[in-house]
Amino acid sequence: MLEIIFSGKDGSPYGIDVEGPLVVMPYIDRHEAERTAQQLSQRAGVQGTLLCVEDVARLGFIATANAVFQSSSSKFFGYTAQDAFAGRDWLSIAVNALAEGRGGLAAFNDGKWHGKLAAFGLVDREWATSVYEGPLFYPGYNRHYADVELSLVAMQQRKFRYDPNAVLIELDWQKDGKGVSQRDRSLFRQRREHGFDDRVPNIQLQRLFD
Repeated sequence: MLEIIFSGKDGSPYGIDVEGPLVVMPYIDRHEAERTAQQLSQRAGVQGTLLCVEDVARLGFIATANAVFQSSSSKFFGYTAQDAFAGRDWLSIAVNALAEGRGGLAAFNDGKWHGKLAAFGLVDREWATSVYEGPLFYPGYNRHYADVELSLVAMQQRKFRYDPNAVLIELDWQKDGKGVSQRDRSLFRQRREHGFDDRVPNIQLQRLFD
């Protein structure tokens, strides 16, 4: 099981040193977050910590996840949301996928992207820190596309791992009817033009998108 910690009511980053994997869950609805946290903890299959951070200042998912990542330490670091639903042993399977395969980013089976993108993911901290030299995600994004960019970088470096048995689904009943942030989409397209600051050569980008 995961130890559940609720923090950040003042909107500040929360520094934490833990044994085992650390998973951050930004939230805005305390009731939903508590229900999700219990289910994720019970089905993790490994000892670790689930840090639930209330986004009081509405910084956005990316900024909140980055703040926790940069003020914490753990070999493995995961990110999820308050509307997640986990399969059994979701976290232990992902940890094994990284440890055994020497990967950098493990994508969960989210029921949508079939392992092609890490909408929810687990990273090896040493690898993740090397990508942007500090933050987990490229800090220009607010809610969308940061996971896409990180996934493409991991694929290009052959550090992307996927085990379909590691299930972590986004349980959003209106998801398919929602749009994405146009600002984030525009930023992603701009960064893609330059290979995400030359991290992914254009010839590799075409292959990955295909």
